Amino acid sequence: MAVVSLAGLDPDISQHTFHILHPAHMLLSATVTAAMFRLHRGGIGASIAVGLVGAAGICAISDIAFPYVGGTLLGATMTLHVCLLEHPWLVILPGLVGATIGTLTGRWTKCPHAAHVLISTLASLFYLMAFGELDWLPMFPLVFVVLFIAVWVPCCTSDIIFPLLFTRRIKRH
Repeated sequence: MAVVSLAGLDPDISQHTFHILHPAHMLLSATVTAAMFRLHRGGIGASIAVGLVGAAGICAISDIAFPYVGGTLLGATMTLHVCLLEHPWLVILPGLVGATIGTLTGRWTKCPHAAHVLISTLASLFYLMAFGELDWLPMFPLVFVVLFIAVWVPCCTSDIIFPLLFTRRIKRH
């Protein structure tokens, strides 16, 4: 945020960066969601579906809805940009690839989860800068709160809670 703001870089850089980070977020989220589901239930087709649906819905909440609402509450004039509606290939293709990777790897959840949280934070931040009209730097403490909520709630929901909603409880002795 500081580099883009202080260096006076072209605002389009934030949009381009967001359009790289959002698909990367989709890929990682779908990987973890599908892997978590596969780990606890099985089923290749169901794992891919849960990974894709979980990532598409929850990434949009994390990268778009929360930053949009948070920016609006902070006084910015925000533009609502929903990639699933405007560039569906930018969301669906990485989601399918990630869900397939997660389904085939099964137990691979820790590294993608950490990367997922980092990429989600950056995607949310760049959404604020790309689709909001406000000097964010003086408001960084409040932006931090918006980012924390935008990332923590949806990412933990996507990676842990959402896939487990569709699993059967297994008794382990």
